[in-house]
Amino acid sequence: MEINKVGVLGCGLMGSGITQVSAQAGFETIVREVEQKFIDKGLGIVDKNLTRAVEKGKMPQEEKHGIMGRIKGTLDLGDLKDCDLIIEAVIENLDLKNETFSALDKICSDKAIFASNTSSLTVMSMAASTDRTDRFCGLHFFNPVPVMKLVEVVKTIATSKETVETCFEFCKKIGKVPILAKDNSGFIVNLLLIPYLLDSIRILEQGVATITDIDTGMKLGLNYPMGPFTLLDFVGLDTTYNIANIMFEEYREKRYAPPPLLKKMILAGYYGRKTGKGFYDYSGEKPVPMDLGI
Repeated sequence: MEINKVGVLGCGLMGSGITQVSAQAGFETIVREVEQKFIDKGLGIVDKNLTRAVEKGKMPQEEKHGIMGRIKGTLDLGDLKDCDLIIEAVIENLDLKNETFSALDKICSDKAIFASNTSSLTVMSMAASTDRTDRFCGLHFFNPVPVMKLVEVVKTIATSKETVETCFEFCKKIGKVPILAKDNSGFIVNLLLIPYLLDSIRILEQGVATITDIDTGMKLGLNYPMGPFTLLDFVGLDTTYNIANIMFEEYREKRYAPPPLLKKMILAGYYGRKTGKGFYDYSGEKPVPMDLGI
């Protein structure tokens, strides 16, 4: 199946990024949100990203206009009825996702492929809400979408070979590197990343080392681009907490259970960069480690 028209559900950080790379690759792209203010904010991010590319000489102004011209924001699910591929990027709420997919299943062509950008839920738990389980897969992008090259293509027990091949080709056309993952909570990257991040919090709780020394140790000892606490603040402590809880619910293994410190920080409103405080305080010129009373 050839993809010509792409639909995106959600115009937040991930949805707007997926919308940008899709339109940038030449696809007519429709992004749906529940309120106009979310469309305006998300497409504002896209416009800002493209403007920066123009200012740096990486893209002519005409190309930017062409990309923006291929994007349409809508509040109406019905506007996605002619899409060949629909990628969902809304909050990790299974009931909300399934309600939306079930509605779209009745609207869209039988040939249309549905995909979820979920980072932790099993894809089959969403595919089961439709009558197209063979044309349903995961397409897990990474933040920031315009920059990060990887996409995890997730195959359920019902996903057809044709669907996987079509999605692999789509990922390549938008400049990404697809890898195939089985439909298990966390897929490949988060299955390995989440325990690492949670273990970092645990050794901090145990007083093994400070925030900065653990970050420095992982950067210089393993050549990681950033330490675990810098990464946690970037991803969002609330996001990590939610993913960990979903994975713990799935596997019932201690290594996926959020440590007490993480829960306390969520209760305190310390979500990381987006709130100005996480494991580091971002209120000054440079981030400084938070005093967490450990």
